Amino acid sequence: MRVDLFDFDLPPERIALAPVSPRDAARLLVVAPDGGLTDAHVFDLPSLLRPGDALIVNDTRVIAARLEGIRARGAAVAAIEATLIKRIDASRWRALVRPAKKLEVGERIRFGESGESRACLLGALDATVEAKGEAGEATLAFDFSGAVLDEAIEAIGAPPLPPYIAARRPISAADRADYQTIFAREEGAVAAPTAGLHFTPELIARVEAAGAKLFRLTLHVGAGTFLPVKSDDTNAHAMHSEWGRIDAATAAALNDIRARGGRLIAVGTTSARLLESAAGEDGRLGPFEGETAIFITPGYRFRAVDALLTNFHLPRSTLFMLVSAFSGLTAVKRAYAHAIEAGYRFYSYGDACLLYRAAVQDSPP
Repeated sequence: MRVDLFDFDLPPERIALAPVSPRDAARLLVVAPDGGLTDAHVFDLPSLLRPGDALIVNDTRVIAARLEGIRARGAAVAAIEATLIKRIDASRWRALVRPAKKLEVGERIRFGESGESRACLLGALDATVEAKGEAGEATLAFDFSGAVLDEAIEAIGAPPLPPYIAARRPISAADRADYQTIFAREEGAVAAPTAGLHFTPELIARVEAAGAKLFRLTLHVGAGTFLPVKSDDTNAHAMHSEWGRIDAATAAALNDIRARGGRLIAVGTTSARLLESAAGEDGRLGPFEGETAIFITPGYRFRAVDALLTNFHLPRSTLFMLVSAFSGLTAVKRAYAHAIEAGYRFYSYGDACLLYRAAVQDSPP
């Protein structure tokens, strides 16, 4: 499919730079199976649920993946910024580095120090540039490994806010909590599963009081999940892979809920992608553990997800393509146009929509 079909114009003032408080006060646009639109708020979610429904949330925890350091070459010192994007093994990460052209394979970077020689909390976190790729990617081999490396990254790193936020304001102390869902437990994500950011303890209690059950899965969100597709056709796009897990007990419980007539409501596109990765042709879920690079575009037949709670996504992104596949490109474009006109807040810290599967799917162009 042509990627330009998934383009739209968004005024910059619609991009949320901070979340609302309380988090469930965010607005919620409900998109019905026939494309009808209803304006609501996230705190209205319990009234939209039925007894026996299941909400499936992602319990990944975002690491402090944004690191600042220095590269010394003789008397010349250069500031280096690295955003970790994919763990390779206990001591190595793939990262986006800036400025990449100032680095050479074999060079050393000391993180936790700026040009003013600010020492990190653990003394130093050193890494060797093991390899360089295209578009600013590099493989960093750290001197620490395993849990010690994780502690060092957490101590000196900062939340990896998306560029549409980080480019417009400094990262604040509040972001460490704001860019983490209430469900966060399993460390490994370098971007937040943003639909989960809207939940509060009070909302969870009201969801359960409405007769719905909450289930957890894990998908470690990668930075590539939010990036626009640069090719002209979706067939030419190389989808990033992400590690996920659904245990056997959760899969069996969700199958039972569906057999009893309950709906599986994915909280976020990350949960939706993992559910679809774990589903057979008959829609039954099995346990899943490993990498998934599922790429969902219009024409895809959803097997496991009945409804989807998600934020508003970037134009030309794989996530906008996924929601267009779920509710129909025409309906989603109409919904986004309404959201822009009505002043909804977009992207990670923005508002949400509740999408139902389209009654009639668009035909892929």
